[in-house]
Amino acid sequence: MSREKLKSLAENISQVIIGKKEVTELLLTALLAKGHCLIDDVPGVGKTKLANSLARSLGIEFKRIQFTPDLQPADITGIYFYNQKDGVFQFRPGPVFTNILLADEVNRAVPRTQSSLLEAMEEQQVSIEGTVFPLAGPFLVIATQNPLELEGTFPLPEAQLDRFLMKIEMGYPTVAEEVEILDRFKQRDPLQDLHPVLDGELITALQEEAAKAHLTKDLMEYIARLAQATRDNPHLRLGLSPRGSLALMRASLAYAYLQGREFVLPDDIKYLFPYVAGHRLILEYGSEYVEDSKGALIEEILAQVPVPTEDVLHG
Repeated sequence: MSREKLKSLAENISQVIIGKKEVTELLLTALLAKGHCLIDDVPGVGKTKLANSLARSLGIEFKRIQFTPDLQPADITGIYFYNQKDGVFQFRPGPVFTNILLADEVNRAVPRTQSSLLEAMEEQQVSIEGTVFPLAGPFLVIATQNPLELEGTFPLPEAQLDRFLMKIEMGYPTVAEEVEILDRFKQRDPLQDLHPVLDGELITALQEEAAKAHLTKDLMEYIARLAQATRDNPHLRLGLSPRGSLALMRASLAYAYLQGREFVLPDDIKYLFPYVAGHRLILEYGSEYVEDSKGALIEEILAQVPVPTEDVLHG
């Protein structure tokens, strides 16, 4: 029954986001894995619309921050202010105190402001002037960013990138999909008609169920060997960290559950590896690979590491 709700969630989103089943599945995988998602692509392909569609489909609190160069950390986390009426300092929570936070065009803010999300994303809490404020669950950050070659962008630091479970791209629609978009949006934005199909309590229950999917020791070793292969690769200055390995495991469990299985397959790990590892791998200076060809390097690494056999999986 719970999994049927996930199908309803995907169908709800598809009323607005046309032809992006794979992207929607990856976003739902991040939600089930209690991970944050970075959506990277050029303006106008539906990044913000996708995040809004997910938020409206879930009966939980949603807030959006438009990142700009003049945005300050306190604009995100909140501030203490002096209440003249009561004669005391009070804390005014910022928009990070929510269930789903859309950090729109996150790389238009300066690095100091970007880093104000680190504690919230990693520890689900915010520290202000020595006081720790926990964030209510479920908590998911969906950040959108524009390609770095666009004017007015600041690259996300490695520590910030490492907090995102995965990075995905929307891509342009096909001609047929674009015609359907034009037709569907001609009279009215279908986003306005979306209604919640899940609540916070059910989301938490689904996250707990997904984490119970079966993952053999051999597949854990496969994940570790993939991570080691990135650390040993001469073209990479920074390989996959243990946090990245944990992210790949959590994503694989969630994806298997989303596909209706109680167990993880090697193909789940291979499929998710580029999305989980790609933004964490930093190319060596002078490497023959560039950012645009990093995908080819990732495929090489996948080809180098032996995949556990079916006999081993069931042995």
